Amino acid sequence: MILLPGGAQMFGRKFAEISCAAMLILATPSLAAAESLRDSLRNAYDNSGLLVQNRALLRAADEKVADAVAALRPVISWSSQFAHSYSDAANGDSLTTRLNANWLLYDFGRSDLQTEALKESVLATRQSLVSIEQNVLLRAVQAHMNYRRSVEFVSLRSANVELIEQELRAAEDRFDVGEVTRTDVALAEARLASARASLAGAQGDLAKAAAEYHAVVGRKPGDLVTPSSLPELPADVSAAIATARTHHPELKRVQHDVAAAELAVKAAQLAYRPRLEAGAGVSNLDLDGEVSRSLSLTVSGPLYSGGAIASASRAAIAQRDAMRARLHVVGLEAEQTVRNAFVVLEVARATGEATDRQIEAASVAFRGVREEASLGARTTLDVLNAEQELLDARVSRISTRIDEQIASYSLLAAMGRLTAKELSLGVKTYDPAEYYNLVKSAPRAKSKQGAALDRVLRGLAGN
Repeated sequence: MILLPGGAQMFGRKFAEISCAAMLILATPSLAAAESLRDSLRNAYDNSGLLVQNRALLRAADEKVADAVAALRPVISWSSQFAHSYSDAANGDSLTTRLNANWLLYDFGRSDLQTEALKESVLATRQSLVSIEQNVLLRAVQAHMNYRRSVEFVSLRSANVELIEQELRAAEDRFDVGEVTRTDVALAEARLASARASLAGAQGDLAKAAAEYHAVVGRKPGDLVTPSSLPELPADVSAAIATARTHHPELKRVQHDVAAAELAVKAAQLAYRPRLEAGAGVSNLDLDGEVSRSLSLTVSGPLYSGGAIASASRAAIAQRDAMRARLHVVGLEAEQTVRNAFVVLEVARATGEATDRQIEAASVAFRGVREEASLGARTTLDVLNAEQELLDARVSRISTRIDEQIASYSLLAAMGRLTAKELSLGVKTYDPAEYYNLVKSAPRAKSKQGAALDRVLRGLAGN
């Protein structure tokens, strides 16, 4: 090992201390008010661009229902054409104005089935939005807790550096009086260099954790605090699985997809049936004002489609079968996710209890070894090793405590219970039914309902 001159060592030590202090000041504002996990979850819910995006996609799905409803109503259109004709005999002008109306009267319920399928798709999209919400909140939990982990690691590594510096000074003093060899001093110097490297790594992890928190929550982390308790959870895995079977959004989404696919099969099987349509028209044929009026009833249906209708029907059946199989797979995946989350939580709890006992034993051992070393019965290496064991135990305890919090919220997500409503976050939640109820009847733009829609959209734009 190459030893630096005393002046260089002192400069390096002071530089590291100043850098550490600067990082801690930047990363953890001392004057900021304490922010709980609930605060982080509320901010993540209010500031999530992902939620805003998927809410808009849900409204687009709502509009497909309105479009299907509108297709069952009369369609009225107009046209006007002015023409100037040239011939060898004479020139002439004509103005033709037409007003037409068409109305689907009956198609054996095919259009109604298609509308009902779209309604099921809306319900499926709502569950997708719930899944997105759970992902946003779980990521916020992870960001909050991982930032807390990094803060505590930096604090622990910083204290470790100070402790080893004390050990190094003690070794140097004992070397000066001949109680230890130069090897003991070198061991302390090597351990100090390692501790400073670990501190630098912890500071880097803290900076990354702060960036992740900012990206997820929408603001820089302040003085974040670790929750003092865990959320309410089921007593056993069977209860957790039972909750997931009825609440997991992905499972409910696929259930609606299956229902939509069933309706699509029925609609496809009616494609051979005829359609009955009514028509009416009024036209002004020329500039003299002659008016023509017409009424019509049209029955139409396919005679031959080259196998396209049969192919579409088989495709609908295949899609339905795929959705049924997907429902089975998602059910198994949901159950497995719950079991895994429950195991991770139990492991974190058991590990936490073990590390508590480890810290107690390591603390006693460290104090004893340090006292024995002061009497000359232990070497510097013994002290450093005992201190490292205590440090490792404390690091493990911090991680297991954080992991237990993350695992508990992961279990809530696996059960479908990690939502703003379930957590009672006290935020203004998005009501997917509000927009749907306004558009499901396909209101006109210039109507009372249309005006209500405009107000809703302006409010959403303001958010």
